[in-house]
Amino acid sequence: MNDFDRTGSASAATALSRSSPNIKTHWRSLLVAFVVSFAVAGIGSWLTVLDAWYFQLKQPPWKPPDAAFGAIWSTIFSLCAISAWMGWHACLSGQERFQWLALWALNAFCNVFWSVIYFKWHRPDWSLIELLFLWQSIFLLIIFIYPRRRAAALLLLPYGVWVTTAGFLNHSTISLNGPFG
Repeated sequence: MNDFDRTGSASAATALSRSSPNIKTHWRSLLVAFVVSFAVAGIGSWLTVLDAWYFQLKQPPWKPPDAAFGAIWSTIFSLCAISAWMGWHACLSGQERFQWLALWALNAFCNVFWSVIYFKWHRPDWSLIELLFLWQSIFLLIIFIYPRRRAAALLLLPYGVWVTTAGFLNHSTISLNGPFG
C-alpha cells in the first residue's frame, strides 16, 4: 500500500515527499548553502569597520560586547544555511526553487546593504529604515517556506529575533547620538 492509499489524501503524500533531505545524499547542496551563507557573512563582516567613528558613538548599557557579535552572527548564518538547504529540497518545482533563491538573494542584499549604510556611510538613521526591509525579507522567507518545510521556517526565527534586537540597538544609537549627516 502506498502513502496515498494509506492516508487517503494527496496532501499527505505531498508532505511525505517534502521530508528532510538526507545529508548522506545531499551533502553537496548543504556545503553550497554554507559556502554561500558564509560568503554573505564575510562580505558583511568586511564592510563592518569598527573605526574611530564607531568607537565614539554612545551605546546603550544593554548592548552586547563587540566580541559577541561574531558568535551571534556565525550561529545565525549557520541556521540560515541549514534553512536554505532544507527549503531547497522542500521546493518541488523549478519555479519554487527560483522563488526560494530570489528571496534569499533579496535577504542577502538587505543584510549587506545595512552594513554599507551603517558602517561605510555612517548613517544609523538611514540604516534603521533599511532594517525594515531586512526584517521583511526574513518574514517573506518564513512565509514562503513554512507550508513546504516548517523546520526550515523555524530555523529563521533566531535571525528575526536578532534583527529585531539590532533594530532596538540601532534606534538607541540614533537616540543617543543623532542627528546624523
